[in-house]
Amino acid sequence: MLHKSNTCADADSLEFRAIFSKERFCNMATNAVTDASFVDVVINSDTTVVVDFWAEWCGPCKIIGPSLEELSDELGSDVKIVKINIDENPSVPSKFGVRGIPTLMVFKGGEVASTQVGANPKGKIAEWIKSSI
Repeated sequence: MLHKSNTCADADSLEFRAIFSKERFCNMATNAVTDASFVDVVINSDTTVVVDFWAEWCGPCKIIGPSLEELSDELGSDVKIVKINIDENPSVPSKFGVRGIPTLMVFKGGEVASTQVGANPKGKIAEWIKSSI
């Protein structure tokens, strides 16, 4: 499986080329977090963080992925958008009661400020994020 945490050198694999372009992968606006990095990246963040709880097999997760990438660019330094694969990192989703995906959570000051479950159009996700900042 490919994740942002992989290196751009991994972008030369056949598996990679079937999914992404090397340029797009190496310039993705969202970043992967893990059970190990969650506290540092999300809880201890000085900025608002949107966490996308997702899985490779989740169709709706794949549908909202490009919208989250675009929103990460559009919102700039106002908010950080990160993704956590629930299959590879089961502790954090369990701790926060994630039962369905995609689940998006806004964290402010290390606390969950808002939660949204399910896939929505980019405009609705943007409104939700802006209302939660």
